[in-house]
Amino acid sequence: MKSIQLMLCLVLCSTFLFSQNPSEEKKATSIPPGQVFNSQQKVTIDGKVTQLTTTAGTVQLRDETNEPIALFGFTSYIKNNESDAKKRPIVFAFNGGPLSASFWLHMGILGPKRVVVTDPGITPSAPYEVVNNEFALLDIADLVMIDPVGVGLSVPIGKAKFEDFWGVDQDIRSIGLFIEQYLIAHGRLNSPKYLLGESYGTFRNAGLMAYLQDRGTAMNGVIMVSAVFELAHLLFPPGDDIAYLIHYPTYAATAWYHNQVNKKASLEAFVEEVRQFTEDEYAPALLKGDQLTSTEKEAIAEKLANYSGMSIDFWLRADLRVTNQEFFQEFMRKSGQTVGRLDSRFTGITQDLLSQTATHDPQSTAISPAYIAAFRDYFYNDLGVDKKLNYVTSASQRQGFKWDWSHRGNQAWNAQVAINTAIDMARTMSQNPNVKVLILNGYYDVATVFYGVEYTIDHMGLTPDIKKNIIMKYYEAGHMMYTHQPSLAKFREDVSTFILDTAK
Repeated sequence: MKSIQLMLCLVLCSTFLFSQNPSEEKKATSIPPGQVFNSQQKVTIDGKVTQLTTTAGTVQLRDETNEPIALFGFTSYIKNNESDAKKRPIVFAFNGGPLSASFWLHMGILGPKRVVVTDPGITPSAPYEVVNNEFALLDIADLVMIDPVGVGLSVPIGKAKFEDFWGVDQDIRSIGLFIEQYLIAHGRLNSPKYLLGESYGTFRNAGLMAYLQDRGTAMNGVIMVSAVFELAHLLFPPGDDIAYLIHYPTYAATAWYHNQVNKKASLEAFVEEVRQFTEDEYAPALLKGDQLTSTEKEAIAEKLANYSGMSIDFWLRADLRVTNQEFFQEFMRKSGQTVGRLDSRFTGITQDLLSQTATHDPQSTAISPAYIAAFRDYFYNDLGVDKKLNYVTSASQRQGFKWDWSHRGNQAWNAQVAINTAIDMARTMSQNPNVKVLILNGYYDVATVFYGVEYTIDHMGLTPDIKKNIIMKYYEAGHMMYTHQPSLAKFREDVSTFILDTAK
């Protein structure tokens, strides 16, 4: 009997010791679970109230081997009492940067509340006005706002590190994994699905739609807000004239807005005239390089001056090539002002009138405090998120932030050659003729210029039938066109029409 009791004791002790294995216990406790906060929100659109179940917080993101790699932050709005939730469209949305949190779109156009800002001007200090967002899409679609790893509440866990997520392809992969896992967890794999990205988020979108489709998740539609697909076009690389050409129509549109040109025609007609000049005269002139005669150069400089409101002498001294930074500073130098990068309708004070480049973006400084403060107040108080959790608005606030710009483009021959996701979009659209792309462009956006998007689309090599699946819309505003009240309403109309047409 004693021997049996001894054996039983040994078995129980060994079981206890195994269950309390320090390494196993440490592994289990070192990987934190996600934490979410639920609330009920509502929005009134066209006089009708939509009741929403809202979830804000983080979930464990797993890699392809089911290992936890991040606490991934999001905020979702799901309509209550939907008769057939699986047929309701769902939109996954994010901002750009890289790497910015999604509060801009959240409080500007997509969420049930929006912050009211002065446009175009400096928004007064708090208290900020937060109102019901009658321009949201929540009456026709559910919404998941995404904060990539490094912003919002999103952080790496387990063996993962921030640098595993900070790069073109790394970013696409992690967001793609989240979307897949969200759709599975919430039974939405068969719902009409959409991506909506702003700025760098459009560059991400082009790669993400390919990543997801390759893994069996095809989008109904992709919405690009202030788009760019070829980043070199924004950088004015030496010896490359494309960046100068594609920025010029936006310089001219800015001059039209600020009454620096003859406004006989509408903005659209004026911009079309400038497009033709850029293609038929300006581009051939730059192509000649130093073979352009002095007479030809002076003739082009005169036309550049007439359309842009800047002097002939300035254009000649610039060798007919003006970067965006030089434009911001030169355009209103005589009045001691600089114009906005994100929205050239905005102006600010230039302290150094001799400087060649601007020191700040007047649009950004005019509205950022309102957006950040209003969102955090809404996030912690209305949505009930734990106030001990720090919501990071930009990855630039994190020590050691560095972005890996290499991109394989899902084609072996393109490995780390070009920072260009238009090739991903072209391949995806050609393989799936059903997917549609909506691109929203601001005429006064000098950060991602509208003519640059047009140039890229015209050089993607799409067949005419596939190219018809790209829909272009234009706004008399800038990068964040939703700060402009008429554009806010137009945004709602354009995007809701697109979703309803493609969700059928």
